[in-house]
Parts: sequence; structure tokens; C-alpha cells
Amino acid sequence: MNRWEGKVAIVTGTTSGIGSVIAEQLVDAGLIVVGLARRKDRGEELARALEGRKGRYYHLTADVAKEEDVLNAYKWIGENLGPVHVLVNNAGVLRNTSLCDGNTTDWKAMLDLNVVGLCMMTREAVRCMKANNVDGHIVHVNSLAGHMVPVPTAAHVYTASKHGVTALTEALRQELIACGSRIKISSVSPGLVESEIFTQGENPAPLEALENRPMLKAKDVADVVCYIISTPPHVQVHDILLRACY
Repeated sequence: MNRWEGKVAIVTGTTSGIGSVIAEQLVDAGLIVVGLARRKDRGEELARALEGRKGRYYHLTADVAKEEDVLNAYKWIGENLGPVHVLVNNAGVLRNTSLCDGNTTDWKAMLDLNVVGLCMMTREAVRCMKANNVDGHIVHVNSLAGHMVPVPTAAHVYTASKHGVTALTEALRQELIACGSRIKISSVSPGLVESEIFTQGENPAPLEALENRPMLKAKDVADVVCYIISTPPHVQVHDILLRACY
């Protein structure tokens, strides 16, 4: 991790769960971390909690499903902190909605954030890295749902969005190779994680379907993300599947 000390990292969805722990670990490793999230109060609370650490944390209130917010965030970072070296696309949403009788608004919310938002954040990171000759690293926080179709019908559109992330990880790898870039792209696909994703929003996932299911901790996923970006430049970690065993 030493080569990233003093470098800028962006982490999306940092006001709870996996994102907040990833941000904390990167700050402790000496990175300048910018957290993008919609909840200003939580973001500022995290910034205060991370004061005095090896690195530095900044909160930007932003909805990464909105292009204007994404562009403004990158503009502020470039003008105030410098080029981006690491991007962790962690922000995501899960709504309780099926294909046969689902809600269109819920479908769009998941696709806009989980897929389109991830694409916009990635596009701007690649542009920034190329413009500044940075051999950076982009990490998508995916899901086991991106590699299978789980039984609960309420998660099928979420599953489709995560299958999109799986495809986009490989697509970006191919695009970066084609243009001769040394920017790396990786993905981590955890199973169930103790997270607010199951309770947030107007139409959260049904908690009864999760009872007595083994779950990962947010730290487990953050540890894997930090491992991925700590690999040497010649190592390409494509995807890590992460499951709780008990």
C-alpha cells in the first residue's frame, strides 16, 4: 500500500456499511480519501471520526446516479486535491421488487445507481488518470448476485444490475488493454453482508428472507478491497468471490 500514500482515492457510498469501513482503512493507510454520499450529516460525522489519522478524509455530498453531481465532484477534487489514483465504486441500492409485478421507479433507482452511476464514476476516473499519466486502480464492489440468479424474486432486478457490473468489469479490462493503458480494474463479489442496504429506502428488501443466513461483516469486504489495491502493478485481480461460511 506504500505507493498510494498521499494519493487521492474516491469511495462512493461512504456514509454506512462497507463504504465507511473502506474509507477508514484507506485513510489509515495514508491515502487522501474523498467520500461521495448523499447524507451530509453522516458524511461530516465520518470526517470528524477520521481526523488525526495517517491520511485525510473529505466528504462530498453527492448522488452518483446524477451526472451533474459526478462531474462537480471530479471538478472539485481536481482543483483542490489533485488527480485521482484509486476509485472504489461501492454505492448501491437494493429494492424489494420483482419482474412480474414490480415498480418501475424501483427498477430505475437500482439501474441508475448500480449501473449508470458506476459507469459515470468510472468514465471520469479513467479520463482523469489518463490525463495525468496515472497508473491507477478501479475497484467495483459487486455481489455474488452478479454471478448467479438467487431464488428470491424480489431481488431479480437487483441481480440484473449486478450482472451488469460483472460484464462491465470485463469490458473495461478489455478497453484498457486495447488502448495500452496500465490502469487496473478489479471486482469483489461478496455474498450477504450486514449492511443498511436491507433497510434503507422506501421499499427495502424483506428481512425475513435473511433470517438465520450466514453473513459477512463490512470489514471482511474492506479487507479484500485493500488487498486488491495492494497487489503489485503487474498483478491483475479480476474478481474475488467472498462468502460467509457460518
